[in-house]
Amino acid sequence: MIKLKFILTIILLSALQVSGQQIFSGNKYPLVDFRTPLDIVPPALAGSFGELRSNHFHSGMDYRTNQREGYPVYAIADGYISRLRVQNSGFGLALYIDHPNGYTSVYGHLQRFNPKIAQQVKTIQYQKQTYEIDEFPNSLLIPVRKGDVIAYTGNTGSSGGPHLHFEIRDTKTEATINPQLFGLEIPDNIPPVISAMYVYRLNQKPFNEFIPKQYFQVAGGAGSYRLNQVNTINLSGEVGFGIVATDRHNGASGLNGVYSIELERDGNLVFTSSLEKFLFENSKAINSHIDYPTYLQTKRSIQKSFVDPGNPLQIYSSLVNNGRISFTDGKLHKLKYTLTDGKGNKSTLSFNVQAYSKAIINAPESIPGKLHFPYANVNEFNNEEVKVIIPKGSLYNDLDFVYKQLPKPAVNAYSSIHQVHNNLTPLHTGFEIWIKADSALMKYKEKALIVNTGRGSQGGYFEDGYVKAKPRTFGSYFISVDTIAPLIIPVNISDGKRMTGISKASFKIRDNMSGIKSFNGFIDGKWVLLEFDTKTASLWHSFESTLTPGKHTLEVIVADMKDNKKTYSITFYK
Repeated sequence: MIKLKFILTIILLSALQVSGQQIFSGNKYPLVDFRTPLDIVPPALAGSFGELRSNHFHSGMDYRTNQREGYPVYAIADGYISRLRVQNSGFGLALYIDHPNGYTSVYGHLQRFNPKIAQQVKTIQYQKQTYEIDEFPNSLLIPVRKGDVIAYTGNTGSSGGPHLHFEIRDTKTEATINPQLFGLEIPDNIPPVISAMYVYRLNQKPFNEFIPKQYFQVAGGAGSYRLNQVNTINLSGEVGFGIVATDRHNGASGLNGVYSIELERDGNLVFTSSLEKFLFENSKAINSHIDYPTYLQTKRSIQKSFVDPGNPLQIYSSLVNNGRISFTDGKLHKLKYTLTDGKGNKSTLSFNVQAYSKAIINAPESIPGKLHFPYANVNEFNNEEVKVIIPKGSLYNDLDFVYKQLPKPAVNAYSSIHQVHNNLTPLHTGFEIWIKADSALMKYKEKALIVNTGRGSQGGYFEDGYVKAKPRTFGSYFISVDTIAPLIIPVNISDGKRMTGISKASFKIRDNMSGIKSFNGFIDGKWVLLEFDTKTASLWHSFESTLTPGKHTLEVIVADMKDNKKTYSITFYK
């Protein structure tokens, strides 16, 4: 009987391994090494791995926590705390564990750490006199065992509500990998939902906002879809397809992303994207993966089934002509989309294309009055007032670059407005801009920065008569100055107040332009820890139990990115 049970167990594990690899990947991942990070049953996701987010793919799974904070978070396997991170935004309070099998688990938006870890973090914060830390302890400092409580779920950093952000990364490459590949089950028998399809008339041209596209409604459900009110599309020339789809799992599910998209023509794959893993440095290329102009204008995420030449993502395979399909042979072709979620549930969309011969009139290779910028080059634009440098690797497609100079704003401006192309063209690494400054700027040059027409700071510094900055997107920019110190607004403390029985002193802080750079607190002249929540602009100090009764002085100093400082000084009693 024991031998039979052993054989059945081996067969089951093998079946799971084979099934997992067939559904997800050609790579082999351990399926039994890791436990779940939470004991909430059944597990449910507010966000899936690879889900489409603004300017990035979601890098992990967001576990729901019943809209509450404070659930225990468990180490998914033996290992050691390899990174301690506290941020004003981002992951907020976060832990990283390196495991012996070559993977690292990540736990973000935590409410608090366990007492041992919390003490280590606080010691570092006081040693470095800073709230934000990013430390890499050695393997002997904080070892953990599988199932240890390492922290509690929260809502810190850039979280939109209580949940646990969880990742598994390759320790060596730091590529983040879909956690469902490791046997972390999410109950799910619901196939993806396909809601629309688009056809782009590419005809050998770079993709941009001017490429014509056609929208097709989709009908059906339960994994089987068709085009609504049309069986066959008439097409000629080179086209690309795009699709709109979401996914749900059983229970309390959000609208999550799909795992893979496959497109076949006449039974042969011409495009596959699969969100098995990706490098963080490539995550912004989501803006190349989707129809970015349409997303900006409508917030609809159309996933393109063709790949821009400058797209660095390594999520594509089975590509024929980068997914661009030519219909010129006059024949009827069968097209089929297959979409798969993280559990292996599939949905299909099948339709026909009748190719026909028709002369295709291509646009000219370059448009008069515009500069042609190849995507694979460093590209520059110069005149007497501005210099624009687009580094190699920032463009996803060749670009017909447009520039325009506009009048200087009437208030707090020290240059003309420089319209650098338009924001409908995405950039991977941004660009560098130098703007010639008015002579009136000289007395404020240390406070100079570049802003967009919405007065959003792009940072910057004065050098050799120019203010230089590195915006992330094309747009309209000019020089301004920030001479105004941040605001400090006390919430529950005032001069001479008795704070007996009150656990912390609370403030609101904000800055008008360049943004908060630092904050420091001192009680009786000694540095004390201030904590900050970006979402609510809340700053606070939790009083230590060692603070003696009686009169004390408190000083809070907040500085912005241009070193304008505000100081709040009072006495209080404990």
